[in-house]
Amino acid sequence: MARQRTQRLIYEMHAQVCSVLSNAKRLEIIGLLREGEKTAGDLTKEMGIPKANVSQQLTVLRDKGILTSRREGRRIYYRLSFPKMLKAYDLLRQVLLERLQEQGDAAALIRGKSHE
Repeated sequence: MARQRTQRLIYEMHAQVCSVLSNAKRLEIIGLLREGEKTAGDLTKEMGIPKANVSQQLTVLRDKGILTSRREGRRIYYRLSFPKMLKAYDLLRQVLLERLQEQGDAAALIRGKSHE
């Protein structure tokens, strides 16, 4: 019974993390934070979106435990709570790139045949 409850808890936690990561801007923030700590201002410049949008996404990521923050004077620096999560991030990204490549190859075959 205890093992089953633990498994269900892990599934729930997994689903919560996946729901947090179902936003393209949050994924972009995670990708940018792989380089190290950044402020909301840094991310705003790099992403080219309004600071209010970046701050909103940072709050979600921090509240769900994906990011941690530290204050230095007036600046707040954000970083990944668990950098090893980048392995999953990178693996999924590689799968998606392979999928796009396959779709591109199929589209090229179809285009090539339509010109014959």
